[in-house]
Amino acid sequence: MSLSGRYVAVVGPADAARPEDLDHAESVGRLLAEQGAVLLTGGHHGVMAAAARGARAAGGTSIGLMPGLDRAEGAPEHTYLLPTGLGELRNGLLVRAADAVVAVGCSWGTLSEIALARRTGVPLVLLDPWDLPDDVGVVAGDAISAVEILAALTTQRS
Repeated sequence: MSLSGRYVAVVGPADAARPEDLDHAESVGRLLAEQGAVLLTGGHHGVMAAAARGARAAGGTSIGLMPGLDRAEGAPEHTYLLPTGLGELRNGLLVRAADAVVAVGCSWGTLSEIALARRTGVPLVLLDPWDLPDDVGVVAGDAISAVEILAALTTQRS
């Protein structure tokens, strides 16, 4: 199972990211890049920057879909930063542009992306989420499991 050519969004907290969230996100970003996936994020700091840093370390590509209009506000770890001018509505764009979503940790913005993925049927893997209903998505124990589950889910969806 490979994620080559897939676009995978890694979502999670910016300001409220915990050290373990950042570690998980960086590992997920690296693992996705190693499998040939293109990383999508919301373009800012916290989990988004950590995932982009991991992708960059593995020679991968990361695209940040930013809420505002100023590219300079984005995290420099990203390969490309795309200002959308959509504010929080860019969460919907991010989820709909993705073949799958990995949510690392949680925040209110992350919760909206989890809900959008669940509602639209985009494969979703959760890594250390808030306490959510059982049918929201598959909960993984670590970054390696998250990417393995994601690869299986996207293969089933093809």
